[in-house]
Amino acid sequence: MKTLACLLTIFVGLGASHPHSSLASRAATFNNPVLWEDYPDLDVFRIGDVFYYSSSTFAYSPGAPVLKSYDLVNWTAVTHSVPKLNFGPQYDLLGGTPAGYVKGIWASTLRYRRSNDRFYWYGCVEQNQTYIWTSSGTNAGVNNGEVPPYKWKWEAHPPINACYYDSGLLIDDDDTMYIAYGNPTIRVAQLSADGLRQVRTQAVYTPPAGTTIEGSRMYRVKGTYYILVTRPADAEWVLKSTTDSPFGPYTARTLVSRINGPLANAGFAHQGGMVDTPDGSWFYVAFMDAYPGGRIPVVAPLRWTSDGWPEVVTDARGNWGTSYPVPVHTSKTVEGKSTELDEFKGKELSHHWEWNHNPDDSKWLLHGDGLLLRTASVTGNLFAARNTLTRRIAGPKSRGTFKLDVGNMKDGDRAGVVLFRDRAAYIGVWKQGGLVQIVVVDDLRLTEGTWTTSSTGRVAATGPTVSNTQDVWLIIEADITPAFGTSTERTTTFAYSIDGGKSFVRFGPAVVMTNSWRYFSGYRFGVFNFATKALGGAIKVKSFQMELV
Repeated sequence: MKTLACLLTIFVGLGASHPHSSLASRAATFNNPVLWEDYPDLDVFRIGDVFYYSSSTFAYSPGAPVLKSYDLVNWTAVTHSVPKLNFGPQYDLLGGTPAGYVKGIWASTLRYRRSNDRFYWYGCVEQNQTYIWTSSGTNAGVNNGEVPPYKWKWEAHPPINACYYDSGLLIDDDDTMYIAYGNPTIRVAQLSADGLRQVRTQAVYTPPAGTTIEGSRMYRVKGTYYILVTRPADAEWVLKSTTDSPFGPYTARTLVSRINGPLANAGFAHQGGMVDTPDGSWFYVAFMDAYPGGRIPVVAPLRWTSDGWPEVVTDARGNWGTSYPVPVHTSKTVEGKSTELDEFKGKELSHHWEWNHNPDDSKWLLHGDGLLLRTASVTGNLFAARNTLTRRIAGPKSRGTFKLDVGNMKDGDRAGVVLFRDRAAYIGVWKQGGLVQIVVVDDLRLTEGTWTTSSTGRVAATGPTVSNTQDVWLIIEADITPAFGTSTERTTTFAYSIDGGKSFVRFGPAVVMTNSWRYFSGYRFGVFNFATKALGGAIKVKSFQMELV
């Protein structure tokens, strides 16, 4: 297996002669994880000079975010393949918990088809059906992979009456569309010419008895068909067709198994995909279980054996490298990083944001100088409240600062910012009678497995009252350094400012986060506003800033 030291010498030498003089100041290597945010079940591919990355989102809406990169290292969210979860009324959060929590979009697949200039997204969600969304007219193929923001226009199609579980789409050299899927037997389905119906399906590989494999990603490389599958949650296998047919049969070889990763107290890299760069190099992108923060992507180079099998390039100790040579040296950069100040001034929300379920769109508005959040639910249960707006926490430690105008709250309203997951806590503002008071509420819980609400929380601290005319700054500071598989409990703290953001007061107890994987999604920052008595109140979110600390 080729070592990292050898590869570093080759890549750095190539980078030194790059014609862009501005690259002299760019790093020759990158560090793993490449993106310390919760983007699991990844599907990665390239169009021209642009890499795209699709991910799972469960009940969060919009769903299936699409990220963009020029170098496989720096990423930003550019669209969502599923603008609204059209899988059933539970995703509208109308009947309280469990609603759609831990359901919705699991491992799905996304690819671009040049022949008709269309992106295709497929995901098996509910009732043994595979849902389909497409985006046409992007001109990605003729524009070297580039898609302007206004060109993303997603359209839903009737679902296929079959579950393509953990699917991977391949658009073959002759433009035929195939999907690999299944657990534990892997199957390949051929789709109709328009990609909207099934033509045939066939089992192509069954693992040894007692072994589970899933997470299919399908490829054709130099005339050979491959399917990558994960053995959850610690290995990746490569299935290789022994014929020139996508229906195999296939033989298997281990790509990685329980490989030590670049972070302590995190899981093994697995369930990923492979992608080539414009110069013909190949890379494997996988994720690591890194709770309480979720599942985060890591990248490693691939080499190919003489008999056509991919191998991961490891470091001198046989581990996943902490750093590797940068896959692509380019002067292009992505815009809209998650740590940029958001003042909600555009015509639509940044694609870093996702609601806890489908929102009530009549109850929120980008107002020119902020995000107006009207109360959308009358409830005493934050998990049952609609229109909680969330975003992923950047690791290993970060601070989220929200600036709120609370002057239009009504009696009984509860607003604030939340550390959101199945065990949650928040710092917020309660209006009771004529008083508006800062509080910390912790011990909000969903029951693991059934995802019903077991606790609506307790008031852990009561703070000062504020006037209707002053803005309130609320801070969540979270340590999501991996503690997966350990008894270590990471903590989050809250703070507020009521003097124009000049000084901040740490407030309430430190909140302990869970390391359990069963909710799948990692912790998020969120902002909410719900009523306990009657609708009609509102807050305005004037800004949000996430900073690494």
